[in-house]
Amino acid sequence: MALIESINSAINGFVWGVPMLVLLVGTGILMTLRTRGVQFRKFGYAMKNTIGKIFHKTKAGKGEMTPFQAMSTALAGTVGTGNIAGITTAVTLGGPGAIFWLWVTALIGMCTKYAEVTLAVKFRERNKHGDWVGGPMYYIKNGLGKNWKWLGILFSIFAALAAFGIGNAVQVGNIVTSVNDVIVAFNPGFSEESQSIVNLVLGIALAVLTAVVLFGGIKRLGAVTERLVPVMALIYIVCCVIVVIYYADTLPAVFHDIFVGAFSPAGVTGGACGSMILCITWGVKRGVFSNEAGLGSAPMAHATTSETDPVKQGVYGIFEVFVDTIIICTLSGLTILCAAKGAGLDLNYGTEGDTGLNVAAFGTVFGDQFGSLLIAVGLALFAYSTVLGWALYGTRACEFIFGAKAIRPYQIIFIIIIVVGATMDLGLAWDIADTLNGLMAIPNLIAVIALSGVVVRETKRHFANKAEAKKIEEESKQ
Repeated sequence: MALIESINSAINGFVWGVPMLVLLVGTGILMTLRTRGVQFRKFGYAMKNTIGKIFHKTKAGKGEMTPFQAMSTALAGTVGTGNIAGITTAVTLGGPGAIFWLWVTALIGMCTKYAEVTLAVKFRERNKHGDWVGGPMYYIKNGLGKNWKWLGILFSIFAALAAFGIGNAVQVGNIVTSVNDVIVAFNPGFSEESQSIVNLVLGIALAVLTAVVLFGGIKRLGAVTERLVPVMALIYIVCCVIVVIYYADTLPAVFHDIFVGAFSPAGVTGGACGSMILCITWGVKRGVFSNEAGLGSAPMAHATTSETDPVKQGVYGIFEVFVDTIIICTLSGLTILCAAKGAGLDLNYGTEGDTGLNVAAFGTVFGDQFGSLLIAVGLALFAYSTVLGWALYGTRACEFIFGAKAIRPYQIIFIIIIVVGATMDLGLAWDIADTLNGLMAIPNLIAVIALSGVVVRETKRHFANKAEAKKIEEESKQ
């Protein structure tokens, strides 16, 4: 374990160094400039054609999901423990200013995600089962050409392995930890031996539930995420809003700390978080970990859509980042920061905060027992949805490398890892997940930059056609 930690630490320091931050943010800035800020210019259009059509009934054919189901599956993969535990870690290690850099990452990341989704639908293909398959490996192969297929294979290797960490062990580990916190809150004498038994039982139960959904095919996965994601997001958002409103008088001071701390973290945290680079790094890392813009994971879900216009599905990428980071992550951060100001909650800056702080923040309003229950429910729903989303991503990545014959063996291994993840050390899992995130992003961002011209052409085509259609409609009314 010590050797693995040492190797991972060395690789992590490289892939999450300044060059990676420049590549991630730089790609977002490039796409924003080349599309003339499509995420800002067409934000209203994106909201109208995503959340505005949530209750519209759409049918999907064999081997595909409706546009909303595809987006829900993508959100299932992104809305996970990063939205709760990840944000707490960013704030305690980077200071309140990390929230500011989280916002910057999200605003730029909206365009990166838009580009990824557009390319995924543009260059997708049908597999031997008739299912739509797509993502970075396919827009590398079909967009850059077969001579670049090796880059797609490289991405797929990282994605298939990352699914075991970011999309499985980390999520399951946080579920069992939060459940144990609830049990301890109601039963302080709960022994470690009993916790181990509970962890194993939970791991087996989650493995069975995942198998039922996963083996049911793409249709069942879409049907589950379509219902699970909106419900879980709404429950968590409402609870966070209640806490923030309860401490509403602290909001001016909290936003002061966020904006000042972004550039001078030492002045806000009493020197515990004194590096601006560290503040930026944690804000960007947790922003990317949360919304996955630039990683290339979500496009694999969006590629399953029944929507044929790449840009129409692309705007779901804008909406996805907005909900995941601007709304949910911000509320997570505000909840603990408001509780710290209003109730004296000790965030212990400079240390790696965990969900215990989230529980304590909710506990100041709802009571300790109910607070731990809220976090447990929120984490369980968020994490389980992420497991489902990443089960699809890992499967698609493995299929690209080895073909359809590898799908079922990979899924079986993925399900076994769920049980293993219920009893493993979370610290190393987080670190490995961070490393694999960075490694995934490199081939994907290379492809996005190389194919940026395609995104620009598709964007111009789509909105030119919309303008022409509107003009014809207006002339017909005269």
